[in-house]
Amino acid sequence: MNKGKKLYEGKAKILYEGPEKGTAIQHFKDDATAFNNQKKTIVEGKGVLNNRISEHILNNLNQIGIKTHLIKRLNMREQLVRLVSIYPVEFIVRNIATGSLTKKLGIPDGTILSKPLIEYSYKNDELGDPLIAREHILEFSWIPQAVHLDMINDYCFRINDFMQGMFRAVGIKLVDFKLEFGTVNINGKTEILLADEISPDTCRLWDVISEKKLDKDRFRKDLGNIIQAYQE
Repeated sequence: MNKGKKLYEGKAKILYEGPEKGTAIQHFKDDATAFNNQKKTIVEGKGVLNNRISEHILNNLNQIGIKTHLIKRLNMREQLVRLVSIYPVEFIVRNIATGSLTKKLGIPDGTILSKPLIEYSYKNDELGDPLIAREHILEFSWIPQAVHLDMINDYCFRINDFMQGMFRAVGIKLVDFKLEFGTVNINGKTEILLADEISPDTCRLWDVISEKKLDKDRFRKDLGNIIQAYQE
């Protein structure tokens, strides 16, 4: 399938014009980044694994009624997706306290939360993606309608429930993950879709027994064996 002009290049993916209006081709790169792009390298084969893992998860979410931007996987590194207007908000869902949550609040690493916690961050690299409150999102119209924000929160909890079960079945704890959503016009109606990717780049995943890290923390913390962890 022929790609059109480049629309956007991020830390881990490139977006090209798709074959039809309203579509795009999402290309997964091998770039590994951390700490807001301050640490980066190339990890051969990472993009191939993230493409396959994200395809598997998004297809399953489509089947349980969570609408996503994924149309189909095209090849080892690319997906055909709907071109979505992304909200400038990242939704972070936490089941176990680790990372920035423990550093900022002094909570012991590995604390199991009594219920899933949703945090919001403003998507802005220059500002370091700061944490924001619901009131900020509505005041500055980053998501214009409260009903849409509530709908996305519900999606986050449903996605978390599904993914916890899916990973638990293969001996993996879903510690936390981030999601991005946006809008698209389908048959004259505005729809909210889950976009971007769900992969070990965007999740924290620990082995149930050993608590071995199977995600991008292997790069962040110089633990090595990134590809082996993603394959596992």
